[in-house]
Amino acid sequence: MAKSNKSMIHWLRWPIHYRITIFVLLIILVFGELISLVEPKEFPTIFDGIWWAVVTVSTVGFGDYVPKTYLGKGIAMIMILAGASFVTAYFATISAAAIKRQNSYAEGAVPFKGNNHVVLIGWNEKANEMIESLHSVKPYKQIVLIDETLKESPLIENVHFIKGNPSNDQTLLKANILEADAAIITADQHKNEQEADMNSIIVLLTLKGMNPNLYCVIEILTELQTKNADRAGADEIIKSYKLTSHFIMSSYLAKNGLSKFYSELNPASGNLFKVLPVTENLIGKTFKEASHELLEKESILIGIKRGEETKVNPPLSYEIRPLDTLIIFTH
Repeated sequence: MAKSNKSMIHWLRWPIHYRITIFVLLIILVFGELISLVEPKEFPTIFDGIWWAVVTVSTVGFGDYVPKTYLGKGIAMIMILAGASFVTAYFATISAAAIKRQNSYAEGAVPFKGNNHVVLIGWNEKANEMIESLHSVKPYKQIVLIDETLKESPLIENVHFIKGNPSNDQTLLKANILEADAAIITADQHKNEQEADMNSIIVLLTLKGMNPNLYCVIEILTELQTKNADRAGADEIIKSYKLTSHFIMSSYLAKNGLSKFYSELNPASGNLFKVLPVTENLIGKTFKEASHELLEKESILIGIKRGEETKVNPPLSYEIRPLDTLIIFTH
């Protein structure tokens, strides 16, 4: 009956630098104790023998302890031949492991272990701008970038790159999607508008399927897919086709450099929009009265959100109710 090779398989599964480390330690301990037994005058204690073994196999060779007998020198020769090769292999494997780890990180193969992070789907100029904005507002917020077109990480501080298909469960598990704070899905710039929207919705369904409580923001390029994104569970739908067209038309109608104003809407500039629940002192007051109070706090009241209805710049007499939320522009 053949013997089980379970122990050998278990041993071989260990990383090679762990196994070499064990061999080196065994050589040092065994030969350190052996030399202290063979030459007790030159090596009074076992620790002296171990010290000699360490400096010898590491090729440092201080010369403070030296074997005098032929037997001691023979033991030293065997240890040098056996130990030096393992020590060299040890440092070589440590270096190789470090380089492999670095390459794996750059290639997006290393799983993310943190939590409360933002998962950003898709790499493009918009994604780059969002990362810069988020770093300005929340400099320590971790971002996990998922993209299957990038060859290597963009190497941005606090950004962990995962290479892979974002609609694949394994890719999302590498991004630790179960402990993420939110996910932002940008439209795939390598596809046409319809295909990009369908791809984004599939990613959204995968995200919500794995983590139903995850706050998801999705960019949609066509009106046709807006309802599907809503059905898929998007918490926020950004209709970039509308935003862009509105900004362009506003710039045309104003004809006075509105693009400079739009750049100030970037959170990185220090100004940002907030949606806040109404406070007790504002309940029952008009839009005009609430605007004056918030203006004293360096906040501009833009509009009122009431259920599914949003009123931007409502009439001055518009009364604020208990369940309303305020849309403000602040810094």
